[in-house]
Amino acid sequence: MKAHIVLANRLIRLVANLTKVLSYGFHYVFPNKRFTLPARSAPLIKGPGRPIPRIIWQTNYTDKATLPVYLNYLFNRIMSPTFEYRFMITEARAEFIQAHYSPEIFAAYSRLQIGAAQADFWRLLVLHKYGGVYLDIDAHAVWPLGYTIRSHHDELYIIRKNNELTNYFIASKPDNPNLAALIDRVLTNIRENTITGVYDMTGPGVFNQVLDYRQVPTTWYRHTCSQGSFTNEYFQYIDKPQGKWTKEQHKVDVVRRDTPDG
Repeated sequence: MKAHIVLANRLIRLVANLTKVLSYGFHYVFPNKRFTLPARSAPLIKGPGRPIPRIIWQTNYTDKATLPVYLNYLFNRIMSPTFEYRFMITEARAEFIQAHYSPEIFAAYSRLQIGAAQADFWRLLVLHKYGGVYLDIDAHAVWPLGYTIRSHHDELYIIRKNNELTNYFIASKPDNPNLAALIDRVLTNIRENTITGVYDMTGPGVFNQVLDYRQVPTTWYRHTCSQGSFTNEYFQYIDKPQGKWTKEQHKVDVVRRDTPDG
């Protein structure tokens, strides 16, 4: 057991939760204050090249962040000083996919009506194209990424309880056959449109359908990456009336039933 990492994780969560509590007071006094997440930020320190490029990828419906989300971003920069940072909002995701992938893939992506489902698909596509490390907007490293992702890694996934794979952290080299298989499954799911929930249509359910955790490099989530320490649903969706995807999917179909041209 990596006791030192578990201890570090607990301390991080303690401090992060304290900042989260204090942020309620901050946004009570400054309700309209937002911080801008950069579209691109250079590494703080240059590191040696590796199969998995030193790039952190994130996305959100807006680049205007509340204090907790911005603190989460800053903490990840501290924990990954040798990594470049790249961020895309909703419109930039679509532009990227249209520029780098086939009309079929772009058309399938364009049928997704919930932002979280779009983000699920985009993360696979951007990592397959460029490689790097994807982190959900509320996720943070619990140990420096340069030590977690080693020179022998071509890919790395995290597992949670019951050995379930998840997708809020993904590390991969470009042109990864496993990512290609995941992309194909998402395309099939969109085309067939028989699944009603984001989780199994585009999210972690796809990973557990396609990948065998015993056959791919994995790491325990408590040793690698946590969610919701610095922020929460309130601070993440404060400017989005539709709220979190778990609520939105009960009001809107995940996949548009006709094509954009239809």
